[in-house]
Amino acid sequence: MDKPRLAVFKFTSCDGCQLSIPDMERGLVDIANTFDIAYFLGLKSRKSTGYYGISLVEGSISTPDEIKRIRAIRENTHYLVTIGACATAGGLQALRNLKDLGAFKKAVYPKPEHIDALKDSLPISHYVHVDFELWGCPISREGLLEVLASFLRERRPNIQAYSVCFECKRKGTPCVLVAQGIPCLGPITRTGCGAICPSYGRDCYGCFGPSEDPNIKSLSLRFETLGLSKDEIKLRLAGINSYAFGKYHGKE
Repeated sequence: MDKPRLAVFKFTSCDGCQLSIPDMERGLVDIANTFDIAYFLGLKSRKSTGYYGISLVEGSISTPDEIKRIRAIRENTHYLVTIGACATAGGLQALRNLKDLGAFKKAVYPKPEHIDALKDSLPISHYVHVDFELWGCPISREGLLEVLASFLRERRPNIQAYSVCFECKRKGTPCVLVAQGIPCLGPITRTGCGAICPSYGRDCYGCFGPSEDPNIKSLSLRFETLGLSKDEIKLRLAGINSYAFGKYHGKE
């Protein structure tokens, strides 16, 4: 049987998630043996167009041209999977959604009139149907391998969405919020990183996005008891996944 065709595309992003693929070591060999890597400019210069079995998309949509590109990719893809915070939640660049884009362009570029950018930086799902969203900044190797394996077998990926707190409990890591009074986003952030930051005694800053049904209001009240102002709490949420956390925060 022919190998399923795999494509990896980049939009507005830092390349970190797609570069996690060549950094997989043995996992990369497994992917190469299983898939025909038809399009992946981060790994090979040869471009093979046509219809793809699975397309992995990194990055947010930030320009009019990117809207056209993602719609063309969607039309030529069976399964479209977004990888990373930028593709799933607009990324760090979505912070511009909270302010005036024109002011940013004037501050950064000598000729801002030449910058053709959308007012907001939005996730891929805002423009096209997405079959699965793999969160993280960057994504985990294990998560990506699970997603690829699941779509080969035509089943839903077994990716958990419970909070980082479960990982801390499982590893026996003392809670930095309770034990040290450090404002930590772990209670509202989805698992996937292995609770790296709390394992080293520092707070989670939400790089894997909101957990399932995050209680942001309750955590904000807890932060207030630690002495954080409302503005400081908003800044904590306005990070890598600001657009995603903001949608929940706006409801409360």
